[in-house]
Amino acid sequence: MKKNISTLILILFMGVVAVSAQCCSSAATDNSSTEKGTDVVSQKTGEIKAYYFHASRRCATCEAVEAVSKEAIKEYYGEKVTFESINRDENKDNPMIEKYKISGQTLLIIKDDKVVNLTNDAFMNARTNPDKFKAKLKSTVDSMM
Repeated sequence: MKKNISTLILILFMGVVAVSAQCCSSAATDNSSTEKGTDVVSQKTGEIKAYYFHASRRCATCEAVEAVSKEAIKEYYGEKVTFESINRDENKDNPMIEKYKISGQTLLIIKDDKVVNLTNDAFMNARTNPDKFKAKLKSTVDSMM
């Protein structure tokens, strides 16, 4: 009986995590233009940028993903890597939303045409194991330098 309950709780937890992540972005590589405040990586600059896309209504995990990502990037890279939080509801016309097919909370690390989606790692660890998430974020950015 205890094994059945444990299995049910595990399945329920995994379902909640999957729904909360809403990771539906993919990395398109067309070259779009820039618009208000957000560089659409249309030219090869060699810069590494982190973008966190979110909705206006946010849960504690969504807020933790932003806070931990921002903190880690500042701690490890200072001004060498930029972090930008983009509210999809308030910036519906942002060309990056279409370019990267953003439809849910999404964390992308971008350098030129290379795009790494860390959304799943972020949502799995930002609240419960931020050090693990920071290590993943650092290794990803380090591999792009």
